[in-house]
Amino acid sequence: MSSSTHLARRAVALGPGLAVLCVLLALVAFLSVTLGSRSIGLPEVLRALGSLDTDGSINSTVTLELRVPRTLIGILVGAALGVAGAILQGVTRNPLADAGIMGINSGATVFVVLAITVFGVRGAGVYVWFAFAGAIGALVLVYAIASLGREGATPIKLALSGVAVTAGLASVTTGILMTNVDALNELRFWQVGSLAGRYAPILTGVAPFLILGLVASLGFGRALNGLALGEDMARGLGQRVTRTRAAAFAVVAVLAGAATAACGPIVFVGLVVPHVARFICGPDYRWILPYSMLLAPIVLLLADVLGRVVAVPDELQVGVVLGVLGAPAFVGIVRYGRLSEV
Repeated sequence: MSSSTHLARRAVALGPGLAVLCVLLALVAFLSVTLGSRSIGLPEVLRALGSLDTDGSINSTVTLELRVPRTLIGILVGAALGVAGAILQGVTRNPLADAGIMGINSGATVFVVLAITVFGVRGAGVYVWFAFAGAIGALVLVYAIASLGREGATPIKLALSGVAVTAGLASVTTGILMTNVDALNELRFWQVGSLAGRYAPILTGVAPFLILGLVASLGFGRALNGLALGEDMARGLGQRVTRTRAAAFAVVAVLAGAATAACGPIVFVGLVVPHVARFICGPDYRWILPYSMLLAPIVLLLADVLGRVVAVPDELQVGVVLGVLGAPAFVGIVRYGRLSEV
């Protein structure tokens, strides 16, 4: 069977799957807008969405100014985390690579702690920019350290560098928090990872970065397929490995940095979803990336909705729900070894 025939058959098999995921994402987004700790009737929700006017009532204000921005942030952040995880796993050829292991979460946390303790700032809207700078700075540091030496940034050196930077930054954060109770109290609400309290100002702040990163990420499918064959084979196919890795890390820095800045460290989405996409699509990153882009926000929004309805009138943070549900999912990935192959 020729390569073109094989690709055509895969497109026929996997293309409708993307359409199904789009429908599922729309349904989950609708649930996210209609369900919450405050009970709002479906006619009121539909009336608010239809008019796009708050009309001064509490229910329409909650729908349009709280739930809609929160849902849109969930979609963008989920897509960014899923795609960033897939790219990191492809670039490093490490099935465990995600924002946590590569130092992104630790870098964002350190900068938020410094913002609280050194600059005395408060509020999620301000933390966004410090966290964004910290996430990007940490990822650049990881890549710079891994690039030292004649071999350049090999997958093993990237993973080791990420672990080392994560450990170092975590130690700095712990050292500061142990001597500053106010910083500890302020940080613990951001560090858990949440969509609560993330509304229009944060959405408009990070959306351009996330959209730009998502569009750019879709162009890495062929390059990641080449890297999956090994560096020598990729070079033999005419690929500039060092340049490809640097470009991929730049895109990941924008995606994971903006996502972590907006919602804090959210675990398991960037780690588990690419494996699920790989299980569905096979090893072709031209399909893994769009599938991860759609699967991840579905998972994130479902976890957020679940956290809102199981603890009424309060709510569980999405980071807590994903931690509880993601652990057994990851055990399943480890148990069925075929899923962990990159």
